[in-house]
Amino acid sequence: MKDFAISGHPAVQAQLDRLGALSVPQGRLGLDTIRTLLARLDHPERRLPPVFHVAGTNGKGSTCTYLRFMLEAQGLTVHTATKPHLVRYNERIRLAGRLISDDLLASLLAEALDAGEDLAPSFFEVTTAAMFLGFARVPADACVIETGLGGRFDATNVVDAPSVCGIATLGIDHEAFLLIPEAGVPPEPLARIAFEKTCIAKPGVALVTQAYPDLAARAVADTAAAIGARLITRGRDWHAEVGATIAYRDAQGSLDLPLPALPGLHQAENAALAVAMLRHQTAVTVSSAAMAAGITAARWPARLQKLDHGPLTALAPGRTIWLDGGHNPDAGLAIARHLADKPPVHVIMGMLANKDPAAILAPLGQHALSVTIVPAPGHDAHAPTAFAPFSATPISSAPDVAAALAALPAGGDVLITGSLYLAGDVLRRNGEIPD
Repeated sequence: MKDFAISGHPAVQAQLDRLGALSVPQGRLGLDTIRTLLARLDHPERRLPPVFHVAGTNGKGSTCTYLRFMLEAQGLTVHTATKPHLVRYNERIRLAGRLISDDLLASLLAEALDAGEDLAPSFFEVTTAAMFLGFARVPADACVIETGLGGRFDATNVVDAPSVCGIATLGIDHEAFLLIPEAGVPPEPLARIAFEKTCIAKPGVALVTQAYPDLAARAVADTAAAIGARLITRGRDWHAEVGATIAYRDAQGSLDLPLPALPGLHQAENAALAVAMLRHQTAVTVSSAAMAAGITAARWPARLQKLDHGPLTALAPGRTIWLDGGHNPDAGLAIARHLADKPPVHVIMGMLANKDPAAILAPLGQHALSVTIVPAPGHDAHAPTAFAPFSATPISSAPDVAAALAALPAGGDVLITGSLYLAGDVLRRNGEIPD
């Protein structure tokens, strides 16, 4: 089963079936195919509202969400492109504040697929082309675009004149794609990741970043300089201290902003990056009051989300059940920080076979009361034995999340984690469809 292959709308399903036949062409990297496809569609990427472009290993989706909510709190209409979707493919494209309708989605996908039929485009290239078509045709005041893998060769990197670019946290992920040996790029893994992400930068455009370890920071600075971007770095050009509030300051002055409703210290860090991006562009004006309102209003599913009552949570009554799609070491550290001041939890986890099995369990350490491994629906996943070296508690398995919840020993809250695909399946089964 493909993660994008199911829709209750027949016209959308017909196009998703066509998408499902596409894949990343073996050995092909670069932007030539997406540029050719967009040229055939009359270059919708050149007819966009002001663009906020965000890359990063973790936190880029949340940063995009804070940008959207702060812009909307200012009274502006906003297009957003985020990935991956959790339950419905429509989640990838939000037009003027609303998820794209089934009818328009089917039409735009068909138009992009038809235009590129002889190009052998990838799933991501067609998705991006359809997104740009929608963004160019539906009026809005701004658009917020999240990159997919990396940045340099991501299909969204055809936007030549964004209003501002941002980079969230950096870490090792998607090694099979981002660490392919290549001449003329940084050889150290983290520096290479930093280089790939920084390549979304554009000449003369502000590139706003978090603070990074020295190796990554040097790669970001060198790459930004080679491109000619204006590098705006946390700790030098902007500052944020997170306590009872977010104390933000830059050359324009200081702001005292509320903490997000989304749990976790990392969410306040993501919100601060979004604030810095807004304050280092001139295409739109967003007041400090709108920033504060957007930070508190922002919602982002499957990121340390506390599940509501539903068919799944009813199987473990009286427990708080956290859902997080984290699957790499940085995400594991963020989850561990959030749970550090809470009682130990039962962990239910399904992780794709190409991910690091230590990523979540190693940071949790003794904080896991029990560990139950489940499949990642529709994908090759690690077997329970892969996690044993990294677990401080014995590991069991279950055929699915429902069975794992029903079999939990008494006492203790629950963390479901390891994959966004698993998280999407949990949301669907618990009746919490993202809107």
